[in-house]
Amino acid sequence: MTSVSFLDEARELLREFPVVDGHNDLPYALREQVRYDLAARDIAVPQNAHLHTDLPRLREGGVGAQYWSVYVRSDLPDAVPATLEQIDCVRQLLARYPADLAPALTAADMEAARAEGRIASLMGAEGGHSIANSLGTLRGLYALGVRYMTLTHNDNNDWADSATDEPRAGGLTAFGRAVVREMNRLGMLVDLSHVAVTTMRDALDATSAPVIFSHSSSRAVCDHPRNIPDDVLERLPGNGGVAMVTFVPKFVLQAAVDWTAAADENLRSHGFHHLDTGEEAMKLHRAFEERNPRPVATVATVADHLDHMREVAGIDHLGIGGDYDGTAFTPDGLNDVSGYPNLVAELLERGWSPSDLAKLTWQNAVRVLGAAEDVARALQATRGPSNATIEELDG
Repeated sequence: MTSVSFLDEARELLREFPVVDGHNDLPYALREQVRYDLAARDIAVPQNAHLHTDLPRLREGGVGAQYWSVYVRSDLPDAVPATLEQIDCVRQLLARYPADLAPALTAADMEAARAEGRIASLMGAEGGHSIANSLGTLRGLYALGVRYMTLTHNDNNDWADSATDEPRAGGLTAFGRAVVREMNRLGMLVDLSHVAVTTMRDALDATSAPVIFSHSSSRAVCDHPRNIPDDVLERLPGNGGVAMVTFVPKFVLQAAVDWTAAADENLRSHGFHHLDTGEEAMKLHRAFEERNPRPVATVATVADHLDHMREVAGIDHLGIGGDYDGTAFTPDGLNDVSGYPNLVAELLERGWSPSDLAKLTWQNAVRVLGAAEDVARALQATRGPSNATIEELDG
């Protein structure tokens, strides 16, 4: 149990260097629960019964910047309008809570929000299916404020392999590499969470800007395909990128991997998608858990990942991406967005210095977005938008 003094020190540190969290699925939870009726889930007041996220708990957790995921499922017949609805949801949140949430497009915007005591709000698209194989659509998402795109979600798309699907492209296709290059030209971060290891390596070969992993942990610590192998972590110093550790128990605790596979199959056997967090699906989940007690991850579990990732990639290449409201379960002590001080306190107790922790929570994530902006300025001076098509490049 972390001592009170470490927890006090953690909270003090977070007042100066708050958390930049790489991935929160609140917009999708609002879509699923109340079809974007923000009055029905007023996050100005505690929403503990329904959500991991609300403004009081973001404040309690020391969050200073949040990438809101504008995720939509990859099996939708037309993902683009659904993605636009997700973007609209974030914009509605910004309009409804201007005293707390500050729109942010750049690293400078993030610093300005911190100076104002507001939470910088950025957007990340989770899955290349959201551009429907169109570089014009990619540019449209950037123009609407999206500042990273995860190349895949749980399924392959036409130009990139996912970590949790059967290999098809062998990594990135020629069009996939063109997507990465156009993201570099725009200043949109290439996010390698969810992608196959072959895709990670291909993207690192193709990119001229730093990459991120918005919510992934260490495969050496927990052998799950959603995590990052050491040989890829070793490339981050040369690339300048940032791996943002996630809290999802089935990605951080080895004992939870098998349990989750059985729990997912239980949902599917009853006609639910295995990622469904609606009331009926959660009722089934809870009944399954009563029969099969769930292995419990803790703050220390996540800290073990960070210890290892620091050894392999270095302190300049780490961040945090909790995946709140995108997972049914969370670790003890990291139950919701108020829990970040517990992780910082655990790391202090393990000997991490305040300067290390400032990099982890704030500085690395701000730096990587600024670096992507610098690359984009240089590229835009030498080339214009690409109008390449998947038919042209992949046949």
